[in-house]
Amino acid sequence: MRLSGIALVRLPARPLPQHAACAALRRCLSTSLRSTTATLAALPRISSSAAIRCRRLVATDAASFPSASSPSSASTETRPKPAEDTLAEAVQVEEVYYGPLATTFRRLKILSLSSLTLTFALTPFIFVLETTSSVPLSGRAALAAIAMATSSVSTALVAWCGRPYVTTLRVLESAPAAAAAGGGRAVEMTTLTLGLHKRVTTVYDPAFLVPTSRPFATWELAEAFRLAEPEAADARARGLIPREETVAETKTADGAVIGRWVVSWDEHGVGTCREVGKVPRYFNVHQELLSKPIR
Repeated sequence: MRLSGIALVRLPARPLPQHAACAALRRCLSTSLRSTTATLAALPRISSSAAIRCRRLVATDAASFPSASSPSSASTETRPKPAEDTLAEAVQVEEVYYGPLATTFRRLKILSLSSLTLTFALTPFIFVLETTSSVPLSGRAALAAIAMATSSVSTALVAWCGRPYVTTLRVLESAPAAAAAGGGRAVEMTTLTLGLHKRVTTVYDPAFLVPTSRPFATWELAEAFRLAEPEAADARARGLIPREETVAETKTADGAVIGRWVVSWDEHGVGTCREVGKVPRYFNVHQELLSKPIR
């Protein structure tokens, strides 16, 4: 083709270096994604019964349990994370219970804490107000002490009465196939501290919840437990006793473990329980509101 006497030559199309590099990068990415997907699909999955057993058989060495004085050890928790994640997916919620007095206890705690704070904040004015200048210094000190002691005792009484109250209870039942394979059900109870911080306690064996004589409480975690003789003989034959076992576990609202209730089985099937960390031992539940007993 000629234009004004100048010859134009059509050059063959060639990809620019940048385009070639982008195409190669896309091919590498697609290959990498395919290989990663195949690897994830090949990973084994934990059954629900295995997850429940793994949660109950958590290492319960008191020396390795993170304490409040060692924050670094709390960040290096050695419990198996996959079992914890799988437990949430493996079990199903059979029943949910809500404490009818949860709002009442919450407001009572807020009122008690507010009155305690105001008492400690306003008590020093007894010594500086002109209206109390006619009262001797010893009398003003006695008034201040009485006011602070009364408010403190009332707040401590509210905390003691409301600490075991269960605001939410969930019965976690394993799937039928998992139950046949040895997976049991657990009870998850949520309580509130005086500062309104949530404490979620999961009892992996409801048989350890026994009636209590403590006022404002329905159940307590058993201090000792004895297996039936046939069950103890079977456990010895299978090599399951003597050993230690986690009966209950308490977490914060963020999921951090702050305590465990541990049972130590001897060769005769007698278990002695102890507290590791901080675990709410008493629970107040309106049993008449439950559709069926959980023990």
